[in-house]
Amino acid sequence: MSRETWTAVDRYFSDLLLPNDPILDAALQDNAAAGLPSIDVAPNQGKLLNLLATIQGARTILEIGTLGGYSTIWLARALPEGGRLITLESNPKHAEVARKNIERAGLDHVVEIRLGQALDSLAQLDAEGHGPFDLFFIDADKQSNSEYFQWALNHSRKGSLIITDNVVRNGNVVDESSTDPSVEGVRRFTELVAAEPRVSATALQTVGSKGYDGFAIAVVTEEK
Repeated sequence: MSRETWTAVDRYFSDLLLPNDPILDAALQDNAAAGLPSIDVAPNQGKLLNLLATIQGARTILEIGTLGGYSTIWLARALPEGGRLITLESNPKHAEVARKNIERAGLDHVVEIRLGQALDSLAQLDAEGHGPFDLFFIDADKQSNSEYFQWALNHSRKGSLIITDNVVRNGNVVDESSTDPSVEGVRRFTELVAAEPRVSATALQTVGSKGYDGFAIAVVTEEK
């Protein structure tokens, strides 16, 4: 099977199951026009995030890695009245594009964008007493996945979901000899999750318009 086939299948299901959404389409168009890398989640993956947040009944969400705010919009739309989402972005240009996309979606009263290196922003959130969060979406630099996961675990409750994107790395995650920092980061993260008794976790491979990758999902089973 080719990426062309995977993309066609994505399009088939998205055309049938995801109604036309000018706001989300405009977000992707603006991201491309601003020269942001084309690494947003696919529409059907965005809907999956939305469904998971809805099933979870999430009222508080932390996203690590905003890019242009496409996944942010999907997640924020699942929040009930009074819900809040904090998203962390290190690139000022990305954050500005995301801010405009989120404002156009009418979600600027729900979403707070924090600009800065994610680990620094997490330290600030800790100092401010944020948490526990009901759902975490980790989609930033893979080298720091372990630190992001550990922070999420320490700011969760029993039942919190921790979703981590891009863990398959086009299959390279199984290469023990890889010197790719992202692959090394994902392998450290996976080993950390495997050894953590406070979560129950799995990982899934995905193929589609974004190629061959996958995500990990963990549910917190014990309080800190």
